[in-house]
Amino acid sequence: MHPSTAAHHRTEADIYRSVADRLPPRNTFVRLFTDWAFLVRAMRYLLHLPTPLYTEDRRILEDVIFKYYASRREIRSVLFAGCQWYTQHYESACFPRHDYWTIDPDEKARKFGGRQHVVAPLEHLDQFFPEGYFDLIICNGVYGYGLDSLEQCESAFAQCHSRLREGGHLVLGWDDVPARTPVPFENVTSLKLFRRPLFPPLGSSRYLTDTSYSHIYDFYCR
Repeated sequence: MHPSTAAHHRTEADIYRSVADRLPPRNTFVRLFTDWAFLVRAMRYLLHLPTPLYTEDRRILEDVIFKYYASRREIRSVLFAGCQWYTQHYESACFPRHDYWTIDPDEKARKFGGRQHVVAPLEHLDQFFPEGYFDLIICNGVYGYGLDSLEQCESAFAQCHSRLREGGHLVLGWDDVPARTPVPFENVTSLKLFRRPLFPPLGSSRYLTDTSYSHIYDFYCR
């Protein structure tokens, strides 16, 4: 996760530019006063508040995946791996009544995490949590952005499996592009410990978002 923080920021900036390129050619001042969502995002940015990325993969994550799991009574403890400025609001907005934790190896990412935050790589979960602690682990934008070797992936996903309760869920979000797929998933044996359930709102255990970087969500269950 930590070796490529700068690269991750550059990628998010590229996403913003790609979104802007697809916007209709409207006058900036007209858009400012007629597009409420744009105005809200602009004001939040100027006030240094979290400004969600309104890309399709982010919409699926926040409006579909988060909402589904947050509504399930059996989901009480949640771990979100990988923190950036646009994830800072996830606890208060999506999981305010849950035992919500965040983890990231970069000390600077602490300010973007939840109230309960661990500075460590995902591979070190056993140093902080007992087996079966979590009901849900969400690992989005970490594979290919720090989890870059077979050894790292094997350890990280094995730790996720052991720290999930029986029947607990793992959501893995990743970009299916050559630069961000360092290890073929079929080579990661620790992922074979999981079952592949259908995620009800999307009707599949794998969902490809309509994005230029082919962001995919994979759903696993212990």
